[in-house]
Amino acid sequence: MRIGLFAGATPGIGNSLEDIVNFTKDAEQRGFDSIWMANVFGLDAVGACAVAGWETERIELGTAVTPTYPRHPAALAQQTLTTNAACKGRFALGIGLSHQLVIEGMYGYSYDKPANHMQEYLAIIAPLLRGEAADFEGQQLTGKLSLDVPGAAPVPLIVAALGPAMLKIAGQLADGTTTWMTGPKTLEQHIVPSISAAAQDAGRAAPRIVCGLPIALTTDVDAAREKIAKDLQVYGMLPSYRAMLDREGVAGPAELSLVGDEATLRASIQRLRDVGVTDFNAAIMPVGDGVFDATLDLLQSELG
Repeated sequence: MRIGLFAGATPGIGNSLEDIVNFTKDAEQRGFDSIWMANVFGLDAVGACAVAGWETERIELGTAVTPTYPRHPAALAQQTLTTNAACKGRFALGIGLSHQLVIEGMYGYSYDKPANHMQEYLAIIAPLLRGEAADFEGQQLTGKLSLDVPGAAPVPLIVAALGPAMLKIAGQLADGTTTWMTGPKTLEQHIVPSISAAAQDAGRAAPRIVCGLPIALTTDVDAAREKIAKDLQVYGMLPSYRAMLDREGVAGPAELSLVGDEATLRASIQRLRDVGVTDFNAAIMPVGDGVFDATLDLLQSELG
């Protein structure tokens, strides 16, 4: 299992472009496999990855995740290929539907038939990211064009898929899934088998399973979970994450987070390996003095 670090939306790192670049450089020096950049209401994640990739040599850069609705798939493909050129072929594009609250309430777009939207989106963006022409006309989206970006290589395409319909689409048309607020039981019983079966039926390679979870090395577990519950409470209310928390049988993000001493965290990381996670996207939570650095050191020691 590859181990990467989450950036762009967690305290302790800083969210300026300089902060992201410095954090990525440090992660590369430490031997981490990847940096996964959030796309919320700050830096554009694809653009930030381009800058960080230009300043590094080995580490993979990826988005977790870029929302689809505000960007036509061809426009995002063009930006993605440009970023991959800046990263010298080390960029992975993670995309997702976002949430009805954001897409309808903030952007004013219709969130009707989101699974159909993603299927049509992938029909356009997937061939473009492989260096092929897109020739698709659907109910919601049309894309009939090709792109020629100097220095670009094919880009891995990862979809934030949690429900059965989305997992099937991701398995058929993408290279894997990226999850958030999804625990090991749900990964083992639902996520991994569903997307893997869809990929196999479509004749595709085994999918990447990128699992994002909060993590903190601490002996004050109660205080840590209390802070995480406060900081991440919104994820317990958004319907898609709420469904995954319910599947796992936990009340909220605090209970799902990997929190505890060294032995507890090592066992939790091993559990992710055992259930089929290919990439752990560790969101380090600075819940006390020295916790961020101590957790970073532990994660570094888990690198293969």
